[in-house]
Formats: sequence, C-alpha cells, structure tokens
Amino acid sequence: MACRRPRAGIIFGMKLRTFFSVFVLIFLLFGGLTLQAQARPMGQLPQFATPTPGPDGRILYTVQPGQTCIQISLLTGVPIDTLRTLNQLDENCTLSEGQSLILGIGGPAASQPTLSGPTPTVTPSLPTPTPPPGNAKLCIVLYDDLNGDALRQEEETLIAQGAASVSGASGQFSQALPTQGGTDPTCFTNLPQGPYTVSAAAPQGYYPTSAQSLSLEIKAGETVYVDFGAQQVASPAQAATDSGGSSALVGLFGAALLLGAVGLGFYAWRAYGRKPPLQNTPKPPSILR
Repeated sequence: MACRRPRAGIIFGMKLRTFFSVFVLIFLLFGGLTLQAQARPMGQLPQFATPTPGPDGRILYTVQPGQTCIQISLLTGVPIDTLRTLNQLDENCTLSEGQSLILGIGGPAASQPTLSGPTPTVTPSLPTPTPPPGNAKLCIVLYDDLNGDALRQEEETLIAQGAASVSGASGQFSQALPTQGGTDPTCFTNLPQGPYTVSAAAPQGYYPTSAQSLSLEIKAGETVYVDFGAQQVASPAQAATDSGGSSALVGLFGAALLLGAVGLGFYAWRAYGRKPPLQNTPKPPSILR
C-alpha cells in the first residue's frame, strides 16, 4: 500500500521552490545591472569643436551664460592658469556673459619660427572708459513779489541791480553777479558737481519776502533754477498819501464820536437839567399848651 506525503510537507516544498525561483530572478536582475554599469562608458563632457583661428592666429571662445573658468578649462582642455594669463583675468577668474576669451594661438601664426627674446603678451581689446559727465548750470531768479506770498506769479518781473552769488562747500567754485531786470535770470555756468550755497540780495528800496540763502546739491549735466522774492518799500509820497487817508478816516470817526457825545449831553440836560416844581409842604400841627 503506497504511502502518502503529508499535506504540510507538500506545502513546504512548494514554498521552498517558489523562494528559490525568486532568489534566482533577483540574482539575475542584479547581475544584468552590474554588467550594464561596467559596459557603460564614463560620463563625458560635451563635445567642443575648436574654433578656427582668426587672421591674427588667436583662437577665441565666447563665454556662455553661467560658465566659469573651471567649466571652460574642462571643456576646451586649456589650463585655468593659461586662461587667466592670456586674458589678464583676476585671481578669482571672473567672467561675464558674452566675453571673448583667448584659448591660444593657432593657424599660420602658430607655425611661425620662434624668435629670440621675450615672448610678446597678447593684449585683448579693453573697453573704452566712459568720459566724465559735464558741468552743471545754475540760474538765480530775484523777482518782485508784488503780493508778498513768496511765490512767483507770471506778472511779477525780475529785479535789477541786486546781487546773486554761488559758493561751493568744498571751494570748487565761487562767483557773484549782479541781477538783471526783465525776464532773463542770472545764470552761472560750468559748475562742477557738488554741494553749494546759493544766495541773493535785493537792492536798496526792497525787503525780502523769502529766505535769501539756501544749500543744495548740484549734479553734473543738469540746469537748476532758484527763486528769491523781494518786495519794494513804499515811497514817501505813497506813505504820506496812505497816512493822509488814514488820518481822514480817524478824523471822521472822532467827529462822529463828538457829535454823539453832544447829542447825549443835550438829551441829559433836557431830561434832568430842569428844577422840579415847588410842592406845598404841610406845616406841622401846632402844639396846644
């Protein structure tokens, strides 16, 4: 009579075969990945085509956005010290986008025989320095402030025979000019950039209606206008006229007060100045003795 294997043994055998199959598959998978990693070549830098040398034999390279000297050295095979020397770069090898770098000398210039003596250094073209900005212009307006509001109106003309002056805080410029009447201001030209003190003085017969001196910063190339107001003092004839008019008003007011006082006195005299009528005073009764 045949013996049957227990059911637990059968299950254990199936599990063992399944585990062994999974183990073999994992081993084959890792083995394949290892072979692919060994067969795959190491990462290479992007291919770089050496530029064609120019007529002077220089091989130039244009810096791309975000590139550094290390990246360009690895890409072109030119040592960093060579890049720094040929292009006169600083110690940090600072580059800018679009900059042309000299990688070396090639073409006919490289095949020329070497002459005795020091090797000439290739000097790249340097940017042209920006010329310094021009000087400034300052105009002073001394106007007749008719209404005394310290603000110039269109009908308020300029005052002649005054004095306008400009003085630099560091002594870079100092000048004084008489003011002109009409509509043309008094202007100072060729002022260097810097801080200045500007002032104006009205001629005799005027008194200022605004500050007559101020400090300001003048920048090169600009034109600055500064306004100062002054008002004319009243003439003696006008003062006399104004005084006469005021005196007349005062006199009329005094006359009115005087007439009012006379009227009140007359009324008081009529009301209280008369003697009261005589009244019969009763005699005291006689005393009989």
